[in-house]
Amino acid sequence: MMGSLNSVQVQFEAGYVLHTPAQVDQNTLLVLALHGYGSNPEVMLRLSVPAAGEDAIVASLRGPNQAYASGSPATDEVAYNWGTRRHGDVNIRLHHEIVRAVAAELRSRFQIPPGRTILMGFSQPVGLNYRFIGTHPNEAGGIIAICGGVPKDWEEDKYAQVDAPILHISRSEDEFFPAETAARFPDRLRRHATNVEFHMLPGGHRFPSKAGPLIRDWKARWFA
Repeated sequence: MMGSLNSVQVQFEAGYVLHTPAQVDQNTLLVLALHGYGSNPEVMLRLSVPAAGEDAIVASLRGPNQAYASGSPATDEVAYNWGTRRHGDVNIRLHHEIVRAVAAELRSRFQIPPGRTILMGFSQPVGLNYRFIGTHPNEAGGIIAICGGVPKDWEEDKYAQVDAPILHISRSEDEFFPAETAARFPDRLRRHATNVEFHMLPGGHRFPSKAGPLIRDWKARWFA
């Protein structure tokens, strides 16, 4: 007879790779960058630093789940992800714990206030990041979402009002988030978010090279 799944709480080590600018002062921003499904923090850091700017502290967080990138242990290349739909509640909680723990450590280390912390995600963690800021609205001063979606339950009253500005960048040929679906994201986000900026760039489900100027312009307007 098969039993039901049981669980216990265990300590988890949250990993990240870090870019630190030559000078850190009261004007420095902390960017927490989360990679997409099947990627890794090193790749996300290479994409995020040019987009966010060399003058920002950029911490690229590692997803909690790992697998061989090729699907075979014949290679040592490992890819990470933020979970599956089957264990949604567990994945959401773990994402929140990882983000809060890394943010707290780096804010203490560099004396960066929450209001100068930006949460940025590509693809899979975008929805998780929205759930995070809707649950902990004072934990970040801005949200950057690239090629991701809005949570299905975003319109529910369980999420708080989000005053942190949101920059959402979609792509016209995205095979996971079609343009007609993404076009509805701004209105959906405004159910709880005060300041939403939306862009639809040409191309498929990849980190767009043209995201950098949009991100740096948005930063200059909100965090000068």
